[in-house]
Amino acid sequence: MTQNATIAAVLAELRFDANGLIPAIAQQHDTGEVLMMAWMNRESVEETLTTGRVCYWSRSRGKLWRKGESSNQVQTLKEFRLDCDGDTILLRVEQAGVACHTGRRDCFFRAVRDGALVEIAAPRVDPASLYG
Repeated sequence: MTQNATIAAVLAELRFDANGLIPAIAQQHDTGEVLMMAWMNRESVEETLTTGRVCYWSRSRGKLWRKGESSNQVQTLKEFRLDCDGDTILLRVEQAGVACHTGRRDCFFRAVRDGALVEIAAPRVDPASLYG
């Protein structure tokens, strides 16, 4: 199957919401660590599958967001998976550096413990150094 045919087959299986978006979970391919969740649209899915560099749709900016374009914390696609309903994507990636804009390895650094919401991971990098 050609790359274009593969992309077309994947897109045909995806169930985008009314806004043309689908949730995408990024997971470190070799450790299973869940890094982040973001949104993708058709164009970002196509770009990700074509280039191997993960691209999302930024709802706040209203444009494509190539992970690491300003921070150099790039995600390289290792495997693209769909869930059973085709309404969620799992991206198994190689994460360069931290995944979270707060400077933490992942975006899931708060947890309920002993009846309280607590931070369970400190920043690894100063966010100001990521974004200038």
